[in-house]
Amino acid sequence: MIESWMVIALVTFIVAIGSFFITPRDVKWFARLTRPRWLVFEPLIPFIWTFILICGAASAYVVWEKQPGGLITIVLMASYLLLEIITVSYIPLMLRWRSLKVGEIVGAIGVVLGVVLTIFVLPISRLAALLLIPYIVWSPVGTYTTEELIQLNPQDA
Repeated sequence: MIESWMVIALVTFIVAIGSFFITPRDVKWFARLTRPRWLVFEPLIPFIWTFILICGAASAYVVWEKQPGGLITIVLMASYLLLEIITVSYIPLMLRWRSLKVGEIVGAIGVVLGVVLTIFVLPISRLAALLLIPYIVWSPVGTYTTEELIQLNPQDA
C-alpha cells in the first residue's frame, strides 16, 4: 500500500520540478535587473524555498494523518497543492512575461492563500499550522522584494 507521505512527497517533487521550465533568455532578463542593496541573501533563496516546501509537505502529511479520507481533508490537500503551484509558478510566470508586476501579483496571491490555509488547518492540528509559519513569514518577504525590484526597475514592471 502506498503511504500518504509518499504521495505527498511525490506530488511536491513533481510540482517543484515544473519550475525548471525557464529559458536562458528569460533568466538573462532577470539577471540584468537592479537589485536592492540589502538583498545579500539572494543565493540562499532556493534553499529557503526548499525548506519551506518541505515544511508545507510535512504540514499536509500531518493533516492527512489526522483526518484521512474526509471531504475537508481532500479540500485542504487541494489547497496545499494550489499553494505549491502558485509558489513555484512565481518565477516562471514573472520571467515568461518579463513582468515584475506579474511576480508581485502571484506572490500576493500566495501570501493570502498561505494565511487562509493556515487558519483552516489550525483547528485540525497546531503542528500542521506551525509548519506553515515559514511560508507565512517568508512569502511576504518575496513579495516585498518584488515590489522593491519594481521601484528600482520601473521599465520592467
